[in-house]
Amino acid sequence: MTSNRIPHNAQVAEPMQANSDTVHSPARRRVLMLVENNSYPQDYRVRREARALTDAGYQVTVISPAQSGQRWRETIDGVHVYRYPALREASGFMGYLFEYGYSTVAMFILSLLVYLREGFDVIHAANPPDTLVLVAALYKLLGKRFVYDHHDLVPELYCAIFADRGNRLMHRVLLLLERLSLRFADHVIATNQSYKALEMERGGVPAERITIVRNGPELGSRQVAEPDPGLRQRGRTIIGYVGVMGFQDGVDYLMRALHHLVHDLGRTDILCVLIGGFGSAQPGLKQLATQLGLDDYVWFTGLVSDTDLQRYLASADICVDPDPSNPFNDRSSMTKMPEYMARGRPIVAFDLPEHRFTAQAAAIYVRPNDELEFARALAQLMDDPARRQTMGALGRRRVETELAWHYSAQNLVEAYRRLFWGM
Repeated sequence: MTSNRIPHNAQVAEPMQANSDTVHSPARRRVLMLVENNSYPQDYRVRREARALTDAGYQVTVISPAQSGQRWRETIDGVHVYRYPALREASGFMGYLFEYGYSTVAMFILSLLVYLREGFDVIHAANPPDTLVLVAALYKLLGKRFVYDHHDLVPELYCAIFADRGNRLMHRVLLLLERLSLRFADHVIATNQSYKALEMERGGVPAERITIVRNGPELGSRQVAEPDPGLRQRGRTIIGYVGVMGFQDGVDYLMRALHHLVHDLGRTDILCVLIGGFGSAQPGLKQLATQLGLDDYVWFTGLVSDTDLQRYLASADICVDPDPSNPFNDRSSMTKMPEYMARGRPIVAFDLPEHRFTAQAAAIYVRPNDELEFARALAQLMDDPARRQTMGALGRRRVETELAWHYSAQNLVEAYRRLFWGM
């Protein structure tokens, strides 16, 4: 999940309608979406899903945490938004436990308010956390449907974040919550084929109750950005990274690969621009860059505007996805890859199954977790601008013909059409 800011069109909150569960279509087609991972509309996937359903005629309400300066209730592009006060970003096991417990309770309280003021027919819960199934289960007793939007494999994510610091009991609890989410769901939204296979195997979900809705960029709303003159004037090869910088995201692997590139391969003509302001590993990554002698070769931009994001990526000669191989990353599709491809940028990435499916010929694939080979692949692309251009064009074409968001939006709307057909 990326952490880029996107300007949004916030409007004054509209008057709310009284609850009326007896009203039929289209007023009866009401969806309540729950998202804890990021505020709305900053969460790219949930924002796109909400807009797709709104455009299809559904009444959509979203509950999310609030960022600084956001109102607790407003309407954005036809989507009703309720927000609860967010805690500081969690760190450590107890921090995550408290954050998820607090968020689940806060969402339940706001869901009661939405139920009384507007009503809803479906709860659409985007994990993590999988504790949101507890909220959905209560409303299923009232005849509401539950759509489980399976963003992340939380048990595997837990192991990736905490590695040797985790414990078996918590892992079992997370598996149980995931299994409950899959079993209680009237329909499951998977992000890729790997997730669908796991949902069928681990959760016993029939294939017909699963719809794959991939993450994909919105092409129609993009403006062509010019490269940032300050970056280009430095006369270096620009390497770009966009996204969250958590422990599972492999930016430490990227730092060590850059160390090989600069100090072992002698390629001092580079600048790696790391775009994003979220991630529990980010402070340690800045220290690691200093320890590895990379201060002159890396730039952590922090949070940037969408305009700056576009300019920085337009300046990049090569983009990177350093997610290492582990049970979480091997099955997950990373949102950064199609974003790079939409901008026609060649990619260097570790050779993971879903990486290959997404990028195909738009990337050079490196033996998993081999940092020196990652550096060599970067050097290879640095010296071959024609190959970079060809790879970038292939990636852009793949997004235009298969991976753009409007293809996934069609799958989402069709899943909801079948869900409401049985109501």
